[in-house]
Amino acid sequence: MSYIDRIDSPGPKKLLALDGGGIRGVISLEVLQRVESMLAQYTGAGEDFVLADYFDYIGGTSTGAVIAAGLSKGLRVSELLELYVARGREMFDKATLLHQLRYRYETDRLRGLLQEVLGATTTFGSTDLKTLLLMVLRNATTDSPWPLSNNPRARFNDPALDDNNLALPLWQLVRASTAAPVYFAPETISLGEHDFVFVDGGVTMYNNPAFQLFLQAALPQYRLGWKTGESDLLVVSVGTGLSPKADDHLRPGEMNLLFNIGTVPAALMYAALNEQDLLCRVFGRCRHGSAIDREVGDLMEGPGLLERRLFSYVRYNAELSRAGLDALGLPGIEPEDVQKMDSVDHIADLQRVGRAAAQQVAPHHFAGFLDTTS
Repeated sequence: MSYIDRIDSPGPKKLLALDGGGIRGVISLEVLQRVESMLAQYTGAGEDFVLADYFDYIGGTSTGAVIAAGLSKGLRVSELLELYVARGREMFDKATLLHQLRYRYETDRLRGLLQEVLGATTTFGSTDLKTLLLMVLRNATTDSPWPLSNNPRARFNDPALDDNNLALPLWQLVRASTAAPVYFAPETISLGEHDFVFVDGGVTMYNNPAFQLFLQAALPQYRLGWKTGESDLLVVSVGTGLSPKADDHLRPGEMNLLFNIGTVPAALMYAALNEQDLLCRVFGRCRHGSAIDREVGDLMEGPGLLERRLFSYVRYNAELSRAGLDALGLPGIEPEDVQKMDSVDHIADLQRVGRAAAQQVAPHHFAGFLDTTS
């Protein structure tokens, strides 16, 4: 089955959203490995089961785009995890001293890896993709977020257009979504007669793309228009770890220019991530997820704004603070070792965090959606 066959297929639809977070994508992959194993067992799909057999639409930002594209191609989670574990250092290939004035890591090896895994000639509209695919980029030229979908009915996916998005190389779109400022150089993509400069989609409001993925699936303007309802849509959202930076000793005088340069981008991304999670719990029926904050809680119970929720929702993530790691039973892991997006020296620790977070996964989170026939 190709992604085109899923558009009008009967039955409830299942969506998977994957956060950005650099090498911390290892955490997501450990959770996804548990999801894949559990679904294979409870659907009776057998040993050849992959997540592309189950999910109809997969979306990701930055490292989430790498994973989303790989899953959409039909790769097993173990194959992607091996890529991160065995070749993570290649993804973060240190730049020369001259280039480090602009970015920390070279992109040649990352480009090569993406072409190797996704195919150098595979396009965004290739029928090799087994699911609908959403990737979030930021167009720095137009100063706007670009959530790109391979939905063939989408406005800018018309083959008659000179700037048809479906004709773009899949690997290049993934590379653009991972072009985190400071870490990697931007990616220039030609669309028709125009060249656009793209950077990491994580510097938009969609580092967690869960609610945007729902909108792409259901909002009529995106020309897919899937049926909404708790029994009609399931959105599963997987994070790469939360890194709150609480500081009880902070003083106003310490908040100088360098402090703000170093902390404001991360603070905005953290707020955006929580906002997407909150929107999903308000408009959807939350089946699992840790508390948003002490005021609203986890929103799994109690009254909401809507009498009829628009989808069922599951959120898996891990807090990477000292308290969060202790709660996962990982007192031997230092928070600073697993919080950085380029922490390639601590991939084994990231795996341990992911395996602990994967214990959250349970069959009842997927009740009513344990069918791979759609």
